[in-house]
This record gives sequence, structure tokens and C-alpha cells, in this order.
Amino acid sequence: MGFYIYILADMRRGRTYIGVTNDLVRRVYEHRESLAEGYTKANCIKRLVYFEEFGEISMAIQRETSLRRWYRSWKIELIEKSNPDWRDLWDEIVK
Repeated sequence: MGFYIYILADMRRGRTYIGVTNDLVRRVYEHRESLAEGYTKANCIKRLVYFEEFGEISMAIQRETSLRRWYRSWKIELIEKSNPDWRDLWDEIVK
């Protein structure tokens, strides 16, 4: 079983949300369908723009905590390094 950190966005260079989960498809689905209460639902943040997989939950949580403390410009650079167009990666994770 893998553990994931993920970044959702409402639009290119828009609002972002960073989370951690052990089931990326389920968790992103919850955000997309507004089943997850809170910040993402209130701000219509539904587009998966970045994710990383880890073998241990402690490593995923450590990475999530670190990313949340990053400057916004660093987060944008991280996303754009692998996803320059900020396209929704949903189709890639449900295959």
C-alpha cells in the first residue's frame, strides 16, 4: 500500500490545497464531488495538479508538513516542473 501527498488547485496558479492520503483516487474523488467539507469545498478546489507516492505514512506526513510551510512561489515551481500547464491529473490516476 502506498501513501500520497497531493496538491489540488482551482485554476492555473490559483488557490491550492495540500493533503495526504493512503487512497489517492478515493480522496481526490471526494474533493471533486464536494464530499470533503472545508477549504476545498468552500473554494471549489478540485483539480489534481501534483502528487508524490511514499512507502511509509511517516514520510508522506513529513513531506506534507514541509510543503505546507513552503513559500507559494516554491509550490508553483514544484507543480510546474512536472505539470507546466496545470492540467488535471485525474485521468492518469484512475487508469
